[in-house]
Amino acid sequence: MAVSSHLSCFSHLPSLSSTHSTLSPPSYLPLSSSLRTPRGQKTFKIRAAGGNFLGDFGARDPFPAEIESGFGDKVLGFSSTEHKILIPNLSALSLSQQECGPVSPLQPPISREDAQKLLKKVVGWRLLDEQEGLRLQCLWKLRDFNCGVDLINRIHKVVEVTGHFPNLHLEQPNQVRAELWTASIGGLSMNDFIVAAKIDQIKTSDLVPKKMRVWA
Repeated sequence: MAVSSHLSCFSHLPSLSSTHSTLSPPSYLPLSSSLRTPRGQKTFKIRAAGGNFLGDFGARDPFPAEIESGFGDKVLGFSSTEHKILIPNLSALSLSQQECGPVSPLQPPISREDAQKLLKKVVGWRLLDEQEGLRLQCLWKLRDFNCGVDLINRIHKVVEVTGHFPNLHLEQPNQVRAELWTASIGGLSMNDFIVAAKIDQIKTSDLVPKKMRVWA
């Protein structure tokens, strides 16, 4: 006999005949429940996946075939997984984090086009096109002469470990001028931009003139 219309939600189950009083449920459905048909019809059992007919959406145990395939060997956190911490290469580091290297006299200086691109990575510096080649220049307007001396000492402390020194000028009444270039190649090298970026890290807020507050 056919199952009545109120059981149409189980259309995925095979059709029932009067010669079968029970239906063997699939082995992968974990929970049992029972339904009783209207009086005079047979009673059968089905399995429900989870707490309702929609199924259980939680985690499940892997199938035997999945375990045999070793699918977990490459999963992050697996006990035998090799984890590597990748260190950024030189090009990924900012200029201020790089170190100055040796410069060969046969090495060509940086072209103006490349220097213009590198100039965007330093703050407050400008290119000078001198007879001897390109140079980097930066100017600081300070509060007084003593602040200029203090800034030069701070710059010296930073660049001393690099081995690449700028030309520093303390100009009256309260200005410091720094110029960078690599004399051995007659122009700019990467070292000049590295040192410029390191100088940019120096604190100068306590040396510059205080801004006057203007009241409306």
